[in-house]
Amino acid sequence: MPMASPQTLLFCLLFLVTTEGWGQQAAIPGCHLHPFTVTVRSDRQGTCQGSHVAQACVGHCESSAFPSRYSVLAASGYRHNVTSISQCCTITGLRKVKVQLQCGGGRREELDIFTARACQCDMCRLSRY
Repeated sequence: MPMASPQTLLFCLLFLVTTEGWGQQAAIPGCHLHPFTVTVRSDRQGTCQGSHVAQACVGHCESSAFPSRYSVLAASGYRHNVTSISQCCTITGLRKVKVQLQCGGGRREELDIFTARACQCDMCRLSRY
């Protein structure tokens, strides 16, 4: 089977890298801010509504699981045989932003919402906010 030239392989690699980023953010390791559009309505009927680009925290953080040490096994009555350590991508700072709502009759209202200001890998919690 013939081998491709180094130039052909480099071109294919560059093509894959550049086309992967089109239309979506390229996968970035770690935990980082990611924009998304939020639509806010004043009530179920949508009397007043508006949209705003807010920030979320998205990404991957380290985790591991390993057999527990003997001291952990003994202290748990031999029930805790695996020890897990994990971190989650977490919002570490919020900021308040104003969303302009368009209402019927040309009326406008403002509503405050929160958006992420900073992110980091941190201890996983069921609920922080």
